[in-house]
Amino acid sequence: MRNLRLLKSLRCLKLQGPGTPQCFTVRTDTGTLLIASEYSVTELDTRVVNEVSLTVERYLPEDGGGTVVGIQDLPDQESVCVATATGDVILYNLNTNQLECVGSVDSGLSAMSWSPDQELVTLTTGQDTIIMMTKNFEPITEVGIHQDDFGEGARKVRVWNRECVLQSTSETVNGLEQSLCWKPSGSLIAATQRHPNKHSVVFMEKNGLLHGDFTLPFGKEQVKVKELLWNSDSTVLAVWLEDMTPGEGGQVNTYIQLWTVGNYHWYLKQNLYFGSNPQRAPAYVSWDPERPLRLHLVTRGWVSLNYDWGWSTDRSHGEDGHDNANVAVIDGDKLLVSTFRQCVVPPPMCAYDLQLPAPVNLVTFQRQRTNELAALTADGHISVYGQGDLVMCSGTEKLSEPAAGLGGFRSVTHAPQLKTTYRYNQDSHSSKEEPLALRLLLWLREDVFLGVGACTDGPSQSNMLILGPSEAQGPQPTLEIRSHVEVEGHVISMCHSSKTGTVALQLEDGQIRKFLWDSLKPSVVEWQDSTGCRINFPDPCVQTALFTIEEVRKLSEYCSHRKWQYCYILVASNVSSFVVYDDFLLLTTHSHTCRCFRLTTLTVKGLQVALAADGGQNQNDQNDETLRRIERGSRIVTVVPQDTRLILQMPRGNLETIRHRALVLAQLRKWLDSQRFREAFECMRKLRINLNLIYDHNPKVFLESVETFLRQLDSINHINLFLTELKEEDTTTTMYPCPVNTTGQSAPAACGKKVDIVCDALRCTMESMDQHKYCLSILTSHVKKTVPELEVALQKVHELRVNPTSAANAVSAEEALKYLLFLVNVNELYEHSLGTYDFDLVLMVAEKSQKDPKEYLPFLNMLKTLEPNYQRYSIDKHLKRYRKALHHLSKCGEEHFTESLNLVKDQRLYSEALGLYPTDSPQYKALSCAYAEYLVEQQQAEQAGLLLWRCGEATRALQAFVGSASWRNALCVAEQIPLPSDQLALLARDLAGTKLIELRRYTEAAILLERYAKDCEEAISALITGAVWEEALRLVYLYNRQDIIETNFKPALLEGKPPFSQKAMFTRHKTRLSVVRELKEKARLELLDEDVPDCPEAELYSEASSVMTGSHAGSKYSHSNSRISSRSSKNRRKAERKKLSLKEGTPLEDMALLHALAEIIHSVDKMREVHSLLKALVLFQFDGQAGRLQHAYGEALQMIEVALPEVWQEGLQQTQAPITGPNSTANSIMASFQQPRPSTPPTPKMRNGVKWKLSILK
Repeated sequence: MRNLRLLKSLRCLKLQGPGTPQCFTVRTDTGTLLIASEYSVTELDTRVVNEVSLTVERYLPEDGGGTVVGIQDLPDQESVCVATATGDVILYNLNTNQLECVGSVDSGLSAMSWSPDQELVTLTTGQDTIIMMTKNFEPITEVGIHQDDFGEGARKVRVWNRECVLQSTSETVNGLEQSLCWKPSGSLIAATQRHPNKHSVVFMEKNGLLHGDFTLPFGKEQVKVKELLWNSDSTVLAVWLEDMTPGEGGQVNTYIQLWTVGNYHWYLKQNLYFGSNPQRAPAYVSWDPERPLRLHLVTRGWVSLNYDWGWSTDRSHGEDGHDNANVAVIDGDKLLVSTFRQCVVPPPMCAYDLQLPAPVNLVTFQRQRTNELAALTADGHISVYGQGDLVMCSGTEKLSEPAAGLGGFRSVTHAPQLKTTYRYNQDSHSSKEEPLALRLLLWLREDVFLGVGACTDGPSQSNMLILGPSEAQGPQPTLEIRSHVEVEGHVISMCHSSKTGTVALQLEDGQIRKFLWDSLKPSVVEWQDSTGCRINFPDPCVQTALFTIEEVRKLSEYCSHRKWQYCYILVASNVSSFVVYDDFLLLTTHSHTCRCFRLTTLTVKGLQVALAADGGQNQNDQNDETLRRIERGSRIVTVVPQDTRLILQMPRGNLETIRHRALVLAQLRKWLDSQRFREAFECMRKLRINLNLIYDHNPKVFLESVETFLRQLDSINHINLFLTELKEEDTTTTMYPCPVNTTGQSAPAACGKKVDIVCDALRCTMESMDQHKYCLSILTSHVKKTVPELEVALQKVHELRVNPTSAANAVSAEEALKYLLFLVNVNELYEHSLGTYDFDLVLMVAEKSQKDPKEYLPFLNMLKTLEPNYQRYSIDKHLKRYRKALHHLSKCGEEHFTESLNLVKDQRLYSEALGLYPTDSPQYKALSCAYAEYLVEQQQAEQAGLLLWRCGEATRALQAFVGSASWRNALCVAEQIPLPSDQLALLARDLAGTKLIELRRYTEAAILLERYAKDCEEAISALITGAVWEEALRLVYLYNRQDIIETNFKPALLEGKPPFSQKAMFTRHKTRLSVVRELKEKARLELLDEDVPDCPEAELYSEASSVMTGSHAGSKYSHSNSRISSRSSKNRRKAERKKLSLKEGTPLEDMALLHALAEIIHSVDKMREVHSLLKALVLFQFDGQAGRLQHAYGEALQMIEVALPEVWQEGLQQTQAPITGPNSTANSIMASFQQPRPSTPPTPKMRNGVKWKLSILK
């Protein structure tokens, strides 16, 4: 749905050469034209650059009767090839200006054509033969055009291949004309054909079969087609026409039409009318070979015209709900208008079309009343359409019926009416002889148009025009030029900001200007940024827009080189289209994504990062509301204002409507902020947006507006749907993160879970409004709570059955129960009804279930015969509600205590049971003893001893305390029993020798031996064994046993030096780790260089430090654990130990080395208690041993501190991704899935604050 807009028109007048132009070629290196006439070859730019005569060396006759049949620029040879009708093929050297005849055909030449790669040249001769030669003019072959075996005929198309072998001949095509043009893409050949009732352009395949056509907008005998020309990218077909019947003065009119195709329909986008003056008629027309949308032509009067076209989507620019999202498509003398707010119809269909008296060249929408439009036609008139009374100014305009209303469908779009038709008055500043003198047009206000016209004062100037209705009375309203401003340079685009009224101009060299159109004296000034620097773009752009970002107005452009520029910063080079709407920037990329950015939170750096990573594999696309995947080649058509729809057009031309998540969420947030819950709910339900957002967006406002929410929805089904979708997740942080600067609030201050809060709030409000109307929703609020209140819901149903209401909007008990069965499984509901102990309710639910009465009636009848407490106990036990069952059973008397005790033991309800009996009761003591036995089995003997002690079982408590090495409690109980002193000493000796020393609690063992066993020697021995040197010395001198110093203390002191074998082991492991890492890096590089060259996933392999684990180095070991079951914890621990093997060559050797080094570091760091040993050595004058010990330990600590950064390198991370790659096997991949790589141990932290050195040692 794009139109062709004229960006630049270059007209060179004073270029008079000899004779009349016959043909020309574009010199690709300079852009100049090489024009051949009957006398010479002339090179033209804005002036005559060079000229070489063809008559001096008699290639052409001097009387001007010669004809040049072809001319072609050959940039590789720096020459121009010229073919004359007399048969000469001439090579014109552009450097030396020398002419060389490289060949001659006696029968003459009728045409010359070069292949697109300029490797071959074909010539047609006067004898109807084809000569094919190489680029060096060496003949390849010569064949006849007319083949006997295919028959004769002038209405056929013949196709030869590059070897000049005839490939196909079409069947006879009646009315086929001479114009032929092969589409550069190679798929079709364009030709013209006259039918009895029309004149058409037809397309044929290489095999000669017809493949589509379109009708020219002329009578069948009105015009003749002189030539068909495809542009270089096959998007535009130019048709050069001329009237067949001379008009007044015996002259004929000349036209050039530009046609494009979309969705299998051909559109006439531009119509250039050159009048009947023979000097203005084109002598030759050609597309630029390098710029697809540049058209060159030279008139017979030696006027050179260059037209640069650009694609544009003409859409309305409103941002409120009244704008219909109009898009206008030019199709000859019709405007096809689609109103996407009301309907989306695929082109070429539309909502309505406007018939105009002449072909349309430009269309623009008003910036204030955005549903009104104006169209500039080829005859220089501007037709204005809008709402109001129908005014027929010229009597020729027609308004068709809306296309969307045909076929019996009701039209939802009202077409605008023609309000007036202005005649555009050109002045001396515009060229009256040039087609499309007004090439850009903006409709800013009701009576203000901005236009760009050509300036006759210079070839590189533009004329900015401010147009308005003329006050002079006349037969037809006139649009006159109120003021004009000349601009140095060609203005190729204009953009207007509806918020600020600013108009920005872009020149063809990328310069940006600001047009001060609304001032007393309009002027054009340079666009400068906040620092005063001029803003220029490196490349010209075809689409421009103004918007504000980071509180500074910026200008954004989409370049013809697929680059999207922001100010003078290149933001992205992969953008295919963009549009600015309201607070959003939407764009499509060549990575087949549509991005939607919020301008209020957008930064240039953030935009660059987002677009640079577009389509990448590492970005989190799932919850990124700015990104949406789209079909390849999609372009933005328009956005429906104040809606959620974005219209895209596919490459073929069909349309697709998407609801971009960013637009949807922004609109939802607006509705929720304004408490328009119904619109928000309907949109979310239709687009499958999680309904939790209604609450999560602003919990406080929602809870304050529950009644408004219920009244707006006014549907029980919708309320139930909202309740059933509630979940504890906060969707504003997970699924739909709130942008910065939005009104979303955090969770409410009320305590509790979100689902419970919402259910309770809705239920309370519904009960206060109309509990009969909202009965089903109230039931839903009970069922949907985090702990479903099924009993309460069932009780409400039971109340409906017992006390039915006569309200008109009330529901019956049957309906309510049926609805509950829809929400809850019938068996679960039956169990919960049984838990209410209400047998009437149980029977009501059971009757609705599929249960056989023989299954439940005997059970219910049995329950009815039981005592109430025992009945409830039986029901709770049946429902496996053992705590409630125990509570009811405890009320059944002492005769059921044995049953209670068994229940407690089976279900381990000891704590609950102790709370149900008095502490002085025998039941309490029996339960405590049972609980103690259970705790002993659970290796919690100390807690068991406490229970036994407090319930009077001192002997059993003593055994429990001894078993748990709780020596203080054991001694207390022993004193309470009481035990004799000799038995107390034996108890102390037993606790110290068999329990505490085994547990390495030497200090506590020494206390027992000294104070209770009265054995100081054993106490000192225990302290020496535990290296508690200072306490051992205290007891030695306390009990005057200095002999122990020589016999036990000093020998133990000298033997107590900690081993430092870890130092050598640490060095060995560190060295091996460096080797393993080097080998893995080498293997990874070899894998990338040799096995997968130029692989786009190379970065994926580089991120995994264990790539070779699944391919090269790990092929020997990577499958060893693939079948280890995860059902046994013992097997899992064994597998972990096996995986982290220090054996050289194992796949996870690097991880095993890291874990081993971490363990060594921790063990060495714990040796800082060497401080006590050093003091003891110094005390007994073992200074040498103490010094060596301090030095060795200091060296070990220093070695570890230096090695830490090398072993735990910065950025060392561990991936949990499965090991894949080109050399991985199925077993290795499965093994990596089942047994992920162990995590890297964290960097050990040294306790550098612990003081351990002695300053008296050197």
